[in-house]
Order: sequence, then structure tokens, then C-alpha cells
Amino acid sequence: MQKILVWDWPVRIGHWLMVGGFIVAWLTSESETWRLVHACSGAIVIAVALFRVPWGFIGSRYARFVDFVRGPGSVIGYLSSLLKLQPAPHTGHNPAGGWAIVILLALGIACGVTGWATYNEFGGGWLDDVHEGLAATMLAVVIVHVAGVISGSVLHGENLVRAMLTGRKNGMPDEAIPSARPIAAIILLAWVAAASWWLAS
Repeated sequence: MQKILVWDWPVRIGHWLMVGGFIVAWLTSESETWRLVHACSGAIVIAVALFRVPWGFIGSRYARFVDFVRGPGSVIGYLSSLLKLQPAPHTGHNPAGGWAIVILLALGIACGVTGWATYNEFGGGWLDDVHEGLAATMLAVVIVHVAGVISGSVLHGENLVRAMLTGRKNGMPDEAIPSARPIAAIILLAWVAAASWWLAS
């Protein structure tokens, strides 16, 4: 076992853009003064989520949904091993974390769409309520996800937050991805900038 490249640049950059975008959007949600900042940060979240969906099919090995989306049995088995304090190691996302990602992407898109519609005064007050409900649900999933990352880091003896910064985790040499996909990362940043500008304008 050694440190190998697991997370490509689009996965890492997208992850932290969503983290920052969601935090800023949440903190500015009740302020009319910061309405544009709220819209821009929300636009970043939806733009990243919309990029991440196709990247889940054409991205590097551990970015693909087929690598980490598992059935209920695998999720229950992993959670059971977690409760026993003996979780099975996974080079990429574990089964529970994989579903957390899928749910967060879906909520990011749904929350972004309803936020955009509300920002442009479509749908009325009921849509604003739906948007707030989706945001609250997303926050709950984020909290569970963070708790999972912390517990996984402790039980696996590996800093998973650092891994999402460096792209490297413990694994066998033949499990490493061959490239961090820097060109795709540039495309992601250009897409987020353009989409965010359009959505928040």
C-alpha cells in the first residue's frame, strides 16, 4: 500500500467549489443586501453539479458512478461494518458515501433550479418555500456526509479531507488513475464561470 492518485482535478475542484458555494449561499440566504452574492454562489453549486453528472460517465475511474453507486445490500453492509468500527477500505468512494454524492448532486440541481426561478420571480411564494426546503435537506445530507468523512478518517487512519485536496489515498500502485485530467479541470472552471454569470444575471 502506498499513496496513489485517486481523485482527478475536476472531482477535487468541483467538490470544493460546491462546498464554498453552498456555505456562502446558506450564509447569505436571509439577506436582501447579499442577494446577488447568494444567487452567484447558488449558481456555482448548480453549475458544478451539472458538470459532475456527465463527468460521472466519462471521467476517470473513481469519478464514474459505476465505480461507487452500489445497491442497498452494499450500503447496509458498509454501514454495518462502520458500526462495528471495522469498515471495509475502498480506494474510491465507499457505498454510503457514493449515495451521499448522488443525493447531493440531485439536491444541488433541484435547489439551484428553484433558486434561479425564485430569483427571477417565477412561481411565487410556494416555489421559495420549496427552495428553502431543498436547501435545508441539502444541509442535513451535508452534515451526515461530513460525519461520515470524519468517522471514515478516524477508522481508516487516513485523512480523507487531505485526500480531496491532494488527490492521493492509500492503495495499490495498479489502482492509481493515470492522469489528473488538467484540461478537463480548465473546462470545468470555464463552464462554471460562464454558467454562473448567466444564471445570476
